[in-house]
Amino acid sequence: MEKPLIHVNRVSFAWEKEWVLEEIDLKIFERDFIGMIGPNGGGKSTLIRIIMGILPPGSGKIYFREDLPRLKRPIGYLPQVRHIDRQFPITVSDVVRSGSLMRQTPFTSAAEEKEAALQWLEEMGIAFLHRKAIGELSGGQMQRVFLCRALISEPRLLILDEPDTFVDNRFEGELFEKLRELNEKMAILLVSHDVGTITSYVRTIACVNRRLHYHASPVITPEDLKAYNCPIEVLTHGDIPHRVLEKHNHHG
Repeated sequence: MEKPLIHVNRVSFAWEKEWVLEEIDLKIFERDFIGMIGPNGGGKSTLIRIIMGILPPGSGKIYFREDLPRLKRPIGYLPQVRHIDRQFPITVSDVVRSGSLMRQTPFTSAAEEKEAALQWLEEMGIAFLHRKAIGELSGGQMQRVFLCRALISEPRLLILDEPDTFVDNRFEGELFEKLRELNEKMAILLVSHDVGTITSYVRTIACVNRRLHYHASPVITPEDLKAYNCPIEVLTHGDIPHRVLEKHNHHG
């Protein structure tokens, strides 16, 4: 039987005695493509921080497969660009290179590291920006840069925190197609509010609203969300695209 890369085993967490995660159980396997959805305040960001090792679980454990390194978690992370300090004096190239600190096999020289950073920027179509200050970029360009930063570490799991925020429509399509390619080499955990878009790409859905409900299919309906107590916006497509807005209920 295949063993998961990462097993989130009965993890709970509280902020100031208020439980935001309860008995979370999630197994992430090689080449999984999981869409994580849920309401604001439902615990998605807290769960990501626990998986990445930024926060310790209040209870429960995170298990990594035996062949994975213990000291550095084999995880690449694309943050929300709205949380990036645009005033920080750093170039695009240096941002990408900073991701190499998480590599399991370090580069043999600074020249090799620079070349790898440039190759990833070329892959994303923004190599011409490599000397630009990060604060000069558009939201879409910044997303590309931080995706390169996540990938230079050669992760086994790539986590993306709402990558469809603050990007242009053209890049959004390019991004998801690139993720489809990357999924041949690594597992992907994609956090998003745009259920209508991600269901075209992800293979399974995890709804987090204090507890986690795993849906082993990308097809999810408003009825499913109601059963999972996952009150988020659903965009449906048809002759007349429209939204279904479910009532938010953070209790029970």
